[in-house]
Amino acid sequence: MYLKHLEHIDVILASGSPRRKQLLEDAGIRFRILTKQVEEHYPVYLQRSEIPLYLSKIKAHSIRQDFPDSLIIAADTVVVQRKEILNKPSSPEEAKRMLLQLSGTMHEVITGVTICHKEYEHSFFEITEVVFKPLSEKYIDHYIEHYKPFDKAGGYGIQEWIGMTGIKRIQGDYYNVMGLPVSKLIDELEILFNPQLRTTPPPSGEQTSSKYLYFGI
Repeated sequence: MYLKHLEHIDVILASGSPRRKQLLEDAGIRFRILTKQVEEHYPVYLQRSEIPLYLSKIKAHSIRQDFPDSLIIAADTVVVQRKEILNKPSSPEEAKRMLLQLSGTMHEVITGVTICHKEYEHSFFEITEVVFKPLSEKYIDHYIEHYKPFDKAGGYGIQEWIGMTGIKRIQGDYYNVMGLPVSKLIDELEILFNPQLRTTPPPSGEQTSSKYLYFGI
């Protein structure tokens, strides 16, 4: 069981997200939070699923260099709608524009996660499809005024009022939309402590069509 293995390991969550903190706590994992300011820029040629992977690796590496023996968990979430990346809105006007764009349509929420422990490094991503009901401007204005979603990719939090009343359906992991695919993370921690479960990485230069990328195994 992963919790037994983690009892004597310094686990670091490289994220200041209160949602990720809550989810890890609910999963029974003991950890501390440590973040560093990093430039969240990425190469323009990356595919949409590669962007949060790339950013999660940057976050993990920023902590790993000072704590190589700790188990580091880093994550990044992006919202993609019609090939456009919707980041965290910087103003009420930008949040409203995003939610009007998402209204009545489907979008993808992609979270990339990187796990580092000593010489081991593994990154994976999870995709959840979310469909909003048609949202009126009055509805959107009410949400933004009362919930101020400026720290959330796409300008909304699925765990909030808008998720309860404004979402028509989701396909995939609900917690992924909150910012951390906990079930998959637990699976990957089991693999970390049981090397026989690891998939052999593809030869150098080849890409894998699965949702998993292995590094430094």
